[in-house]
Amino acid sequence: MHTTHDWITTPLTPDLLRGALDLERTAHGLLPHRLPARARAQCADGQLAMAESQPSGVRLVFRTRATAVELDTLPTKRVYVGVPPRPDGVYDLLVDGRLTGRSGVAGGNTLTVDMATGQAEHRPGPVGTVRFTGLAAGAKDVEIWLPHNETTELVALRTDAPVEPAPDRGRKVWLHHGSSISHGSDAAGPTSTWPALAAALGGVELVNLGLGGGALLDPFTARAMRDTPADLISVKIGINLVNADLMRLRAFTPAVHGFLDTLRDGHPTAPLLVVSPILCPIHEDTPGPSAPDLGALDKGRLRFRATGDPAERASGKLTLGVIRDELARIVAQRSAADPNLHYLDGRDLYGAADAAELPLPDGLHPDAATHRRIGERFAGSAFAAGGPFADPGA
Repeated sequence: MHTTHDWITTPLTPDLLRGALDLERTAHGLLPHRLPARARAQCADGQLAMAESQPSGVRLVFRTRATAVELDTLPTKRVYVGVPPRPDGVYDLLVDGRLTGRSGVAGGNTLTVDMATGQAEHRPGPVGTVRFTGLAAGAKDVEIWLPHNETTELVALRTDAPVEPAPDRGRKVWLHHGSSISHGSDAAGPTSTWPALAAALGGVELVNLGLGGGALLDPFTARAMRDTPADLISVKIGINLVNADLMRLRAFTPAVHGFLDTLRDGHPTAPLLVVSPILCPIHEDTPGPSAPDLGALDKGRLRFRATGDPAERASGKLTLGVIRDELARIVAQRSAADPNLHYLDGRDLYGAADAAELPLPDGLHPDAATHRRIGERFAGSAFAAGGPFADPGA
């Protein structure tokens, strides 16, 4: 139900959205995608389709004098059989760069997933509304960050004053790709994922291609990144290759080279940072695949375990330790001819001491406090003076 404001409805157009690589017109409105249609057409994996349609880092950005804003959306909420309900996705409101509101949308579609069988059921639901009121009068930049972990169709934007696209503030664009950890996993909200926190600290515009379960060195992801305008680029490689048990060392090394070659085709001199996995005790020395711990599921808890055999490392199976060693070697080899290529050991972001203090709740994914720590450490390493993303003129 609308309040007594004199509402102005503004068409949802691409110039009001940042962080998406593609926008799909649907029966309800506009669905942001983080992979372009050509890439999506090259992979039929349902997990990837779900992850790339969850708008981590995607936000509406506009300039207005409005004191009230309403956004109608159609979310798709996930339910895992036998696990306590997930909280509704979070919408963060930023005014002139400061977090001033946080809310959610009830209702929406439901995707019920049975982790034991892998089966999923989709049920349609109603459109909902997120509402922010009491904004300060006067012209201001407004950002509405969409839920990082909830597929979100945009239906209508209403304000009590006219809206125009926000001006370009001249900030550099940081393009990042990684796994569910980069996607946001259990962060408190869309501006609290570690890449969003690091981007805010670094004063850059984020394009987040963190894809839950989808950091698999896919050529179509590399081409999407190649074709996306960016000033700074990072790729966080490792955990999904292990927990999917996707390839052996023989395939891994040329796949990394190929991925980096493609990035360099489109961004030949941009600072490019390769980040190895953060510490994950279950997979440090034990190969994948990962699997849900059915005993924990029976008790209503979601936890993962490694099912591989450490002895299989001898035949080329990947562990996080193997991947870190190989990534460091690859970057050292390539950087002799590519001075803008850099390496960061993920354990500098989250290592053994951090795991003792802030263990991964489900064995794979960091919680909200750990996202903040990783974001602050990444910013302190990458954006600080002398770091690979530092402004040379600063």
